[in-house]
Amino acid sequence: MAGFRSLARQVRDPGCDLALRRYSLRKCLEKFAPYGHRATWNHLCSRAGFGPEDRSPDPARLVAALDELEEARSVWLAYETEFTERRRREKHDGLRRPGSVDDWHRLTWGGFGVAWCDDPRVHPHGPLAEVLRRLIAALEREPGSACPVCAGDRLVWKHDLAHEPSSGPVCTGCGIVVPRPVLTPEALAEARRARLLVSA
Repeated sequence: MAGFRSLARQVRDPGCDLALRRYSLRKCLEKFAPYGHRATWNHLCSRAGFGPEDRSPDPARLVAALDELEEARSVWLAYETEFTERRRREKHDGLRRPGSVDDWHRLTWGGFGVAWCDDPRVHPHGPLAEVLRRLIAALEREPGSACPVCAGDRLVWKHDLAHEPSSGPVCTGCGIVVPRPVLTPEALAEARRARLLVSA
């Protein structure tokens, strides 16, 4: 099975058939898809200016989508490297029990679904790398009461999400499932109350 870098080379290779180049970009999302496969695909297509069902997009647009994906991947890989080094230091110092951020991180290792969007049509509009930088910054500071990506404060608790965890606070502004560790207990409780009001 091809890795992310070899798939990226195929996307950039003008000697490859256009269908293969598009297919290779889709396959890259099996390796790294911050919003989930479908939502990340929709995001890249809208940002690069071609339709999700377009079978023969402009090759330059495919490469633009790949560039955005690669930049975001490098941001996430740098975070994972720092995370691994921190855990190693903590274990060396006798801290064996991981915290809530570590529990969340275990579910997103490799970058799949780190900013999960359960509805693939609703996702942040900004560049993927910027979204991940905001999310990482939120993971590294004290919990807050708003979405770390769009700063929206309308969070609603949803069940039966198509990703682990299967329930959680969803930002009604940008559509991400907000990682629980970045929210205060009060913000989580408010999201649960909002769910009850919506379903009533």
